[in-house]
Amino acid sequence: MGGFFCHTFVSLLPIIQFFEVLKHVSSLTIIHALFVTFWRGAFICIALSASLCVWGNYQKINSKKGQIDWVIIPSAKAKIDNTIIIIGVGDIMLGTNFPNESYLPPNNGKSLLSPAIDPIRRADIAFGNCEGTFLDEGGTEKKCNEPALCYAFRQPTAYAQLLKDAGFDVVSLANNHSGDFGQIGRESSMKTLRSAGMGYAGLKDCPTSIIEKDGVKYGLIAFSPNNGTLNIHNLDSAQILVKELQSQVDIVIVSFHGGAEGENHRRVPRKEEFYYDENRGDVYAFSHAVVDAGADVVFGHGPHVARGLEMYKGKVIAYSLGNFCTYSRFNLKGHAGTAPMLELEITKEGDFKSGRILSFIQIGEGGPIPDNDKKAVNEIKELSELDFPESELIIKPNGRILKKPSAN
Repeated sequence: MGGFFCHTFVSLLPIIQFFEVLKHVSSLTIIHALFVTFWRGAFICIALSASLCVWGNYQKINSKKGQIDWVIIPSAKAKIDNTIIIIGVGDIMLGTNFPNESYLPPNNGKSLLSPAIDPIRRADIAFGNCEGTFLDEGGTEKKCNEPALCYAFRQPTAYAQLLKDAGFDVVSLANNHSGDFGQIGRESSMKTLRSAGMGYAGLKDCPTSIIEKDGVKYGLIAFSPNNGTLNIHNLDSAQILVKELQSQVDIVIVSFHGGAEGENHRRVPRKEEFYYDENRGDVYAFSHAVVDAGADVVFGHGPHVARGLEMYKGKVIAYSLGNFCTYSRFNLKGHAGTAPMLELEITKEGDFKSGRILSFIQIGEGGPIPDNDKKAVNEIKELSELDFPESELIIKPNGRILKKPSAN
């Protein structure tokens, strides 16, 4: 917006003022007036552009329903080297005031993400799945066929700033909890995240988000099998949307919420998965389809446990990053308490260079803490080798991720 305004202003202001002075002065003075008015206009434009950048942490462009949400994060300089660091984590739910405030964390959650903020803040772009709404009160609570299995998450709107302060840039809203409180909840979530200067994607109202940071444009698009979100089942449509996004950005990040849940569903079956009669998608076919269409990174979540990693056509697919920061009302026993963080180093062309798995765990009510036993590394390494023996990735015991020598 500022660039367009400046271009128009600089172009027209000198001409308008030139014809005003033309009526009163000599030809020599006209030349001088033209020079002065041009640079005066340019100076005003620069000042206005600077004020627009200072005013707020982001600009929202194409804000009409269904169009792209574009967040520009101010930066001191453009990125110089060819390495981009991307952080991805799984489900995030920072506490819910529904059904009552006893499910909120102490101190308004201000220390909940503290043990994990260093690697998040070091990243060029950081992603997580927002498993719930941002809404202080009200909304239409969802109804479930199985009430005993029905949970509704309503995070206080102030908690969105906790994500921003921790270093997160973008989140997915394509999941089974973004509609927990109806359209009121969805709209509140979008408004709240915009106010915090964060990007979000995956709802039919806002399918994609573009983040420009350090001179690099990142596009996020997210899918799930749930109402109100982009459909994980329609692979043709998904490919069209990914190709369209790829034409506008440097790096395409695809997120999906899919696959069956729990301890018995840690493997990737390479077929459609069902959970309580709901089709949770064929995440293997979906992930390959979006990479074929131009995705550079694919982050999966939904099973509430970690799954394996695969490299396909030089791009990394994380089939589930499990639960990362899910305070209260979540089962964190066994493998569900593993909280992996995936750090990827890729080129500006989107090709994988190296990476690492950082091991966190959640205990008690939840919240990530470092895990010296490296459970996340051990689990993802084992599952990757079992499910994708043909993959060109090597996961070291320390969590380092490399290409196999034959893949270089």
